[in-house]
Amino acid sequence: MTITRRHLLLCGAALPLAAPAQSAWPAKPVRIVVPFPAAGTTDILARALAPEFSRVFGQSFIVDNKPGAGGNTGAAEVAKAAPDGYTFLMGTVGTHAINPSMYAKMPYDHIKDFAPVTLVAGVPNVLVVNPAFAQANGIHSVADLVRVAKAKPGKLNMASSGNGTSIHLAGELFKSLTGTFMVHLPYRGSGPALIDLMGGNVDLMFDNLPSSMPHLKAGKLKALAVTSSQRSTALPELPTVAEAGGAALDGYEASSWFGLLAPAGTPADIVLRVQQETAKALALPSMKERLQSQGAIPSGMSPQEYVRFIDAETKKWARVVKASGAKVD
Repeated sequence: MTITRRHLLLCGAALPLAAPAQSAWPAKPVRIVVPFPAAGTTDILARALAPEFSRVFGQSFIVDNKPGAGGNTGAAEVAKAAPDGYTFLMGTVGTHAINPSMYAKMPYDHIKDFAPVTLVAGVPNVLVVNPAFAQANGIHSVADLVRVAKAKPGKLNMASSGNGTSIHLAGELFKSLTGTFMVHLPYRGSGPALIDLMGGNVDLMFDNLPSSMPHLKAGKLKALAVTSSQRSTALPELPTVAEAGGAALDGYEASSWFGLLAPAGTPADIVLRVQQETAKALALPSMKERLQSQGAIPSGMSPQEYVRFIDAETKKWARVVKASGAKVD
């Protein structure tokens, strides 16, 4: 029997229609919301990863800065976004560990409203001062800063990237342990705060190391210490606050971290793909060198590890908030 085109058409008509193939993700540009302004560490890390994601996934990954309320504004927007894989958050220790204890009312549930993807990097904070201010007051060390702050209660001002950020809490913990009083000036991110610090409108700041590093290298800021428990490989000559601050600051530690999260309900396969590609990007020699030179420590942990990490960090920072007495209404 000769099989003709008509036989094929008739046989095909008798078969059930196949379901249309599901469109591959991503089929359109993907947004990474940064809940702080440009030029801060959150923004730096998002913009380092976005080109790698665009190359691997074949779609644009767009960094969208949505600052406000210590990161809560941008985080809340992502929490309410459709869980379709087209919106991610570059979250921080502030949005996902500190703010739940700092703010009397939160616009999102940092656990229930998100699907953790991966920790991108851990970052020490660095205690930086305006060079002219340091010279005028004879400040060359952490001990000198404590001496001046005690002699001039309420006269020194301390910038931060916003209420509830690790930058803010690092300063509040410092004040609590040393018995000093410095006026806190919250900004809408590290970028604007650093501009005022370098301009002489602010005296000091506990900034994330990557955002301060270019200004330290240019001599526009003076570093006194890092806030991590160990010295940073990016600035090995710089002591820790605990090392340089005497008995009152023994055990002091207040570092930052940054990681990707998606709205709760985002398909697990998309979450896993983004985590795996993040880990690959962070393992690239060029990326590792770039981040480590700025003081960041790349991670790339699994979603399950990140869930446990956020839980532990939430408990840790709740203790720090309580010890510092800091609150935001």
